[in-house]
Parts: sequence; structure tokens; C-alpha cells
Amino acid sequence: MIIDMRTYTTRPGKLAAWVKLYQEHAWPLQQKYLGTCLGFYTVAEGSLNKVVHLWRYENQGDREIRRATMAQDPAWKEFIKMSEEAGYLLAQENSFLVPTSFSPQQ
Repeated sequence: MIIDMRTYTTRPGKLAAWVKLYQEHAWPLQQKYLGTCLGFYTVAEGSLNKVVHLWRYENQGDREIRRATMAQDPAWKEFIKMSEEAGYLLAQENSFLVPTSFSPQQ
């Protein structure tokens, strides 16, 4: 199992607008194609204007297949276009997490 931790940084004052855009257009597609979302969060303290979400995959191959399939959906392409045109995002980071032998998420 791997966890894909994605962190998006929005422009100041644009976090709520990006979350709304994502919820309306991307969330249904990602649930359809990507499978198990372990959490979707906004940062309340510390480095602000960030959204963090965690997705569980069986392995890197599982992730690649799921994401490639989603990328072919015209609705996903439209979300990407809308997000780019809105200009809300400044950065995206991905980290792949592997659980320890004693991690509760197995």
C-alpha cells in the first residue's frame, strides 16, 4: 500500500474559491476513478492557504492506472482548464507515503 499525499498552495484569499471549484468538478471524478480518499483538509495554522488530501493505492502501478484513466475523462480535462483559467493555485507537491509495520492504516 502507498498513500499519495497532495498539497496544493493557493493564492492568499483564494482557498475557499479553489475548494468550491474542486468540490463541484473534481471531487466526483476523483471518487469515481481514484478510489479511497483517506482525508481532505485545509491548513488552519502554520503555513496557510494550503489544501492537503490523502489517497490510498495498492501500489504505484495501481495509482498510475487510475490517474491515467481519469486523465482521459473529458470532464477532468475541463476541470483542469477551469482551474488553470481561475489562477487560484500557486504550487502543488506530492509525497508518497509507505506505512510502517505498526501503522493503523494497512
